[in-house]
Amino acid sequence: MERCNSLWQPLPGPSLQWQDDGSPVAPAFADVYYSRDNGLAEGRHVFLAGNALPARWASPGAERFVVAETGFGTGLNFLLTWQAWRTRATVPGAPRRLHYVALEKFPLEVAQLQRAGAIWPELAPLLAELSTQYPLPLPGSHRALFDRGEVVLDLWWGDISAVLEDLGHARTPLVDAWYLDGFAPARNPAMWQPSLWPAIAALSRPAATFATFTAAGAVRRGLGDAGFEVRKTPGFGRKREQLCGRLRATPRPMPLQGTPWDIPAQAPAMPGEVLVIGAGLAGCHTAAALARRGIRVTLLDQGNVADGASGNAQGVLYTRLSHRHSPLTDFALASFDFASRHYRAGFADGVLQVRVDGELCGSFHQVADSRELERMAPLLAPLSSLAQVLDADRASALLGIAQPGTGFWYPNSGWMSPPAVCRQLLRHPLITLRDNCGPVQLQRVEGGWQAISGCEMLARAPTAVIAAGTHCGDFGPLHWLPLKAIRGQTTQLPPLPDLAGLRAALCHKGYIAPATAAGHCIGATFDPGDMDPELRRPDQVQNLEQLALALPAAQSSLAGLADSSLPGRTGWRCASPDYLPLVGPVPDREAFLCDYGPLRDNARTAIPRAGRYLPGLYLNTGHGSRGLTSTPLAAELLASQLCGEPLPLEPELIRALAPARFLIRDLGRNRI
Repeated sequence: MERCNSLWQPLPGPSLQWQDDGSPVAPAFADVYYSRDNGLAEGRHVFLAGNALPARWASPGAERFVVAETGFGTGLNFLLTWQAWRTRATVPGAPRRLHYVALEKFPLEVAQLQRAGAIWPELAPLLAELSTQYPLPLPGSHRALFDRGEVVLDLWWGDISAVLEDLGHARTPLVDAWYLDGFAPARNPAMWQPSLWPAIAALSRPAATFATFTAAGAVRRGLGDAGFEVRKTPGFGRKREQLCGRLRATPRPMPLQGTPWDIPAQAPAMPGEVLVIGAGLAGCHTAAALARRGIRVTLLDQGNVADGASGNAQGVLYTRLSHRHSPLTDFALASFDFASRHYRAGFADGVLQVRVDGELCGSFHQVADSRELERMAPLLAPLSSLAQVLDADRASALLGIAQPGTGFWYPNSGWMSPPAVCRQLLRHPLITLRDNCGPVQLQRVEGGWQAISGCEMLARAPTAVIAAGTHCGDFGPLHWLPLKAIRGQTTQLPPLPDLAGLRAALCHKGYIAPATAAGHCIGATFDPGDMDPELRRPDQVQNLEQLALALPAAQSSLAGLADSSLPGRTGWRCASPDYLPLVGPVPDREAFLCDYGPLRDNARTAIPRAGRYLPGLYLNTGHGSRGLTSTPLAAELLASQLCGEPLPLEPELIRALAPARFLIRDLGRNRI
């Protein structure tokens, strides 16, 4: 889905009609979402039994089982599959994780989803969980985690042809079972066009199966020509026949196109153990994402957990809005949506404590540019759960303290304590923490990587992830990274009567969140290249003055603190030149310079060669001041790359985050 610089807008949802029994109908396609006779029985017969599920889950196989559905609709087939997965017979060697990938061009609103599923009481608990994790209707991929990460749902909102192309970009067979759904071929031909079948076959793992409610001859012939063995079986209810089948042979991969530097020449093998260096937000989220997959993690840090830029007492979930698509905007929104849902699940599960470890109380962001607000207001009208344009009166009412102007209200934002988040993430039996190691270095050894400090060998594993913030460039293979350190100083305010009414987070030129027992953490200064570790009085004054401008009602109280020596801390945000994080495999720099050298003469030269990367070495850094927001999804991306899973982002965004992008850019500009 190439969207860069196109107009930003949500996907349109379907216009539904509701039958007397509560079931929805799509007038645009003159078709029902499921059988009026018995939707549950239909889904179990057509899709689960048609793919020999759940029986196949009781047989030895891969670590995960991937189901892909063309047409998510009301989510009924996902709920039925999840229900069957929960009640399956567990057998040693059988799949331990269910990964469900669904495509949908017209996503339902969450209220429509709930209404459509309300007629199935036995699915109510699952529907409630799905509703809390249901993503925004923004084009692209959206990941949701259930059952402690054992069940993964990737919802791809977009046109089926574009989505299948994105899923197949890495040329990796992923899918074990296909649910070919969507409305009837005669009423929705786009979901059944002949060009889809080769793409579906290319995404299928050996012996993958499919099932569909239709028995149309064109569908049967198309799947057969693509390499599936197709058979007719009894249909459900009044439908006489349906189609099922199995892939006869894995299709030959299509030739590489363009300059696919982001596709690794060698596919990774899922590691049993991983080293993670750096125990800040990036490292802790990475360790947790890997542990959810059953991978043992040794987490190393030269100091304490959350000792660097992740050590501030409070931080705000922040995103970026724009009326045009860009990798920066699209990743900011995707990661914000995922992070908000991720932390909300942590509060619901009790692993995070409300108002102690954080609170999703909403946040207001002051905006002085009236033209930006006018541009965004109509675009945000159908996305009130993402953001709203507020005038000063409405903002004051929601914040609980007077606001001087307009801005954006983010109802699913709030504040978190980064150290508390890190500590919570490390409470997993597969994660071993070794902190206060002193300076850590990596050495490439036979079979993987080993971490050393001085003369001491700390740990060894086939795979290593460097998440050491501004120290990432200290590791030999990463000396070329264009990272920059940005000093920030925060100030700790005592509880103040003038701020007692604050009940949501506020972002201005700095930020403030509702008080904890220790008061408010405010800040932060922004000084690129400044490496002074000492607290400075002028920086404290700057934090207080900026807050006073944002909260005129508290000016007198804040002015009274100007001469006080308030607690605070300094830290260094790690940022990249394009302000996107660096997430992904570490390129073999010399191999890249050799393979893609012709880009020096012509940056548009097509070099159909996959990228060569250092075996088993990955990077997760450069999150700047948005680590609370960006690191949960970045960790999911990295873990999926390590494990050869379906990825949670589109190729356009994965390339925008890849550390190798800077080598490719510099080659194209003839700088290296």
